[in-house]
Amino acid sequence: MTTARAEVAVPEAENASGTALAARTRGLRKVYRGTVAVDGVDLEVPEGAVVGMLGPNGSGKTTTIRMLLGLVQPTEGEIELLGVPVPGAADRVLPHVGALVEGPGFHPFLSGRENLLRFAAAEPLLARGELDGAVSTALERVGLTAAARRKYRAYSLGMKQRLGLASALLAPRRLVVLDEPTNGLDPAGTQEVRRIIEELHANGVTVLVSSHLLAEVEATCTHVVVLNEGVVVAQGALDDLLESGSPTLLVSTPDGARAVEVLRDQRIPARLAPDGVRVDVATTPPARVIETLVRSGIGVDEARRERTGLEEAFARLTHDVGEVVGDVAGELDADEPEVAR
Repeated sequence: MTTARAEVAVPEAENASGTALAARTRGLRKVYRGTVAVDGVDLEVPEGAVVGMLGPNGSGKTTTIRMLLGLVQPTEGEIELLGVPVPGAADRVLPHVGALVEGPGFHPFLSGRENLLRFAAAEPLLARGELDGAVSTALERVGLTAAARRKYRAYSLGMKQRLGLASALLAPRRLVVLDEPTNGLDPAGTQEVRRIIEELHANGVTVLVSSHLLAEVEATCTHVVVLNEGVVVAQGALDDLLESGSPTLLVSTPDGARAVEVLRDQRIPARLAPDGVRVDVATTPPARVIETLVRSGIGVDEARRERTGLEEAFARLTHDVGEVVGDVAGELDADEPEVAR
């Protein structure tokens, strides 16, 4: 007997500017035994975006993700996933959401394939006749086909993480939530996760990913959310965030000292640098900089826009450069307390 596929119509939510949202929270708050883990979070995840969630230890990232997925009950606030309030209508919307949150739970005495078949059997979006194919496809996507029949207890940490990612991708999703998906992976595994995220994005799937690897977020994400001490301190398009920290124009010229003098005479902030002249273009159009130099007879060999790196922007937003040093070493969230994640 074949089980009919569940077809569920899920509405779309929009923000004030008319952008469709895959997830939204209002006034989200969570208190654990007097400790505030998340405090008044207003989160917006645009549909079709890849959103990186960043924050120092104890900033509330994992707690926010757990509340989004109905794994933790909020103390206060409202949550919508794909336009549907949760947890009230979670049964309608969660089949369209794939998630990997912290360490995935599998049966150690079963193989990777057998574990996934159990997960697939509980998927309302998969008909019974589709289970084997869905499991094979998921295993192939995460590079575990060769190890599919090996017992889960014999898997390395990276292989366990891959299997957890496969479980999130068993059925077609509209939203995929990944909490530290590269945890335990070697560089090749990290590249595979990046490829999967890019593939999901190309297919119009919204991805929300919590990561402590700033380079990965900058390489894969279109939007970012930065939390600090349970509060959202910035969110929006990644490009906008990187442009917000005093963008500069690097001008290569054979007469750098005179170029700086000419620009400063025109009240354009500029300074001499080893690789040219750096010009603050936060309030001055780059075209005016070039025009000013050329009219003064100063040769311009090259000019290119520079913007703040994510590491610098993160430090500025969280006011904690020490956390960024740990983050670059790949250890920002390694010891994040259970209560305030």
